Amino acid sequence: MRHIALFVLSLLAGSAAAHAEPVDVELVIAADGSGSIDADELRLQRDGWASALESPEVLAAIADGMIGRIGIVYVEWGGPASQHVIVDWHVIGDAASAARFGSQLREAPRMAHGYNSISAAIDFGVGLVEANTFEGPRKIIDVSGDGPNIGGPPISLSRANALAKGFTINALAIRRPGGSIRSVDGRPLERYYADAIIGGPGAFVEIADETRPFALAARRKLLTEIAGAGGATRHASR
Repeated sequence: MRHIALFVLSLLAGSAAAHAEPVDVELVIAADGSGSIDADELRLQRDGWASALESPEVLAAIADGMIGRIGIVYVEWGGPASQHVIVDWHVIGDAASAARFGSQLREAPRMAHGYNSISAAIDFGVGLVEANTFEGPRKIIDVSGDGPNIGGPPISLSRANALAKGFTINALAIRRPGGSIRSVDGRPLERYYADAIIGGPGAFVEIADETRPFALAARRKLLTEIAGAGGATRHASR
């Protein structure tokens, strides 16, 4: 009986994989919605990601893929128990689908609260990808934030679990005016993200600051993730 059950499960798994919608990338945007982000900054992030996704450059990069579509979900994170889907999974393959995603993103209410559980956000992102109905050769979690991991599971464990499952984790460090926020051990935020957060093939850190507005940084980041273009500030993959 056990062999029969395993055979049935394997058939079901094969059937699910066969019916999964193919995409070039399964992308989780995991944006900082914690207490350190005020309403204007939250709006800046959302509009920046939406504008980047709607840009002709990013749409062209998507169209140039083997399949010409990506699967994307937008998450905001706060404390360990506060990770929220702001815009659920969409397939983006043209300007109309990007505009629909952007409209929902700009209009959604704020949900996250508490402080900086990047580790819980990574775990949440892994679960979203594992439960979706897409199948792509690359699975990416894109963390943007203005501070280090504070609560929740150890970041090293969440990161290791994601990498073991074939994910790439990239990061976008948001610098405050006058320089970057420092982590608890004094490293610049982008260095902390490079050391503790990112990992997987081609993993990198992008920076948003006074000279690189968030929308520009987000566009560069999406181009790098979708097509390997861009000019992000790269750090060694882990």
